[in-house]
Amino acid sequence: MTPYDTAANAADALLAARERVRRFERLTSRREAVAVQLDEVEDLLHDLEERLAKEEQDVSRLEGGGFAALLAGLTGSREERLARERAEALAVRQRLDGQRNRLEWLRADRAAVDEELAGLGAAREEYDALLEREERRLVASGTPGGRELVEIGHHLADTRADLTEHREAHQAGVDALHGVGEVLRRLGSARGASTWDMLGGGGFADMVEHGHLRDADEAAWHAQQLLDAFSRELVDIGVNVTPRLPEVDTRWFADMFFDNIITDAIKHHRIADTGAAVADVAEWVRRTVGGLDLHLEELGRRRDALVARREEVIVTG
Repeated sequence: MTPYDTAANAADALLAARERVRRFERLTSRREAVAVQLDEVEDLLHDLEERLAKEEQDVSRLEGGGFAALLAGLTGSREERLARERAEALAVRQRLDGQRNRLEWLRADRAAVDEELAGLGAAREEYDALLEREERRLVASGTPGGRELVEIGHHLADTRADLTEHREAHQAGVDALHGVGEVLRRLGSARGASTWDMLGGGGFADMVEHGHLRDADEAAWHAQQLLDAFSRELVDIGVNVTPRLPEVDTRWFADMFFDNIITDAIKHHRIADTGAAVADVAEWVRRTVGGLDLHLEELGRRRDALVARREEVIVTG
């Protein structure tokens, strides 16, 4: 067998393997779509079953000798109402039967897709193995295509590493945003209690205030840990920041001896100021996470372009 024959056979094998991968990807997308449809139908069935039970109950009340039938008979509308209720029950029953049939069709579609997917389960692994084998051959050949593959490999490794680091930073940012959001929620409760206190809530309002502030303080410590983790992940992508939450001063409410409208107003403004400072941190985290989203999209496009070019060089090489 000549080198040309070997290369031609390898190209054919790559193309066939690629088609199997494409079929696997299409089937995976189809299965996801069927799963969504199945969830929708099951929800519809639940609603229709409840509606049918209600409609049949209405029919039974009119058919029986209860108060509803007596009242309808007295007004001369019993037969008319019974006919209407029966028609409505029949319409719901027909829709229910239709959705049950649809459920069976969708289950059959999913089973067929699952069966075909099972036969293509190793398609991606087989294709990747063929690509790697041909890549090694081309790199060893020292041809222009082989040299380009070496360069693509370096860029691809760097891009994948960048993607991993940005994903980790993004997740840490999302966690931090949730943590800071909890602090804001607790401070919002404290501010509400403080407003009540200024309107004459008295000692009980003070205790509620204090309780919410203790909760906010606890949430703030947890959120600060998440912010610290976020800042460490940002260092990995070249961003050096040290976000800090303001202290939640629970001592404001320790002394009840000077509880009056002036001190209540001071406490209220301090809570509001702390909330505004925490909101600024939350906004910074939100903007930073948004920026990471954009970087992830850009890195994903770069990775996809490199992968596509690698496959093109290998298949045509």
